[in-house]
Amino acid sequence: MIRTKCLIIGSGPAGYTAAIYASRANLQPILYEGMQPGGQLTTTTEVENFPGYPDGVEPFRMMDDMKRQALRFGADIRAGEIVKVDFSSELKHAFTDDGEEIVADTVIIATGAAAKYLGIPSEREYKGKGVSACATCDGFFYRKKRVAVVGGGDTACEEALYLAGLCEKVYMIVRKPFLRASDIMQQRVFQDPKIEVLFEHNTLRLTGDGRVEGADLVYRKGESDEKEVHIDISGFFLAIGHHPNSTLFKDFVETDEQGYIVTRPGTPITNISGVFAAGDVADPHYRQAITAAASGCKAAIEAQNYLK
Repeated sequence: MIRTKCLIIGSGPAGYTAAIYASRANLQPILYEGMQPGGQLTTTTEVENFPGYPDGVEPFRMMDDMKRQALRFGADIRAGEIVKVDFSSELKHAFTDDGEEIVADTVIIATGAAAKYLGIPSEREYKGKGVSACATCDGFFYRKKRVAVVGGGDTACEEALYLAGLCEKVYMIVRKPFLRASDIMQQRVFQDPKIEVLFEHNTLRLTGDGRVEGADLVYRKGESDEKEVHIDISGFFLAIGHHPNSTLFKDFVETDEQGYIVTRPGTPITNISGVFAAGDVADPHYRQAITAAASGCKAAIEAQNYLK
């Protein structure tokens, strides 16, 4: 059994920032990196919008910088995954994938959220090579190029409108004959001359030599007028939602209908005393590295205040 004042679960910008602040506050935190050290950010190609890197930075390097900064102040960062928790008592219990038990005074949940994918083989093949789940993160790399956004909700419309400000043309690939987005978002999309909505289209495959260069679609799949359509694109953006990685905690921590951990407005405080949530696991809206880092800072400060 391992005893700690502060257990941090997750290793993206939120987790590592929490580790930096908790270490400097002498909480001697233990951080478990989970299945994806560095978090979802490491699936992108370059980070250009994080302060302090004027020339941009590779995500693995940025995450390594954060990790080394936390280590410098004494954080105990461990490989491995937390597979079970028990928050039913004042002391919090967690169990690792190799059977170790950790008993903690406070817990910071920073497990992030995973983008939903269509499930086509080429989608994974081109991940980070034209396939992205974040227009705000990666749209800048596709300036004056042709791109596609998959989805028909408010998020997809927001991504398409954002990309239309950067790109030559934006296709919206919508499997239904209508948009699910709010009326105002639909109106903005239809009024933008750079956006073309492809209703009743499904993606069959992505094409290209090493990077995305096009997409093969099927129009009205299964109907008498079914036909294949090809579009030339350099970027393929998924906007069909995210899965917050909160399942492990649902027996104890309150979540919303989508699975995002509910926190007291403006804070990382959850419904469980001594348990805090930071980053994308509690953020259905912004999902940026800088906002995740900021919430990691807040979580560590709240953990320190709780221990006082």
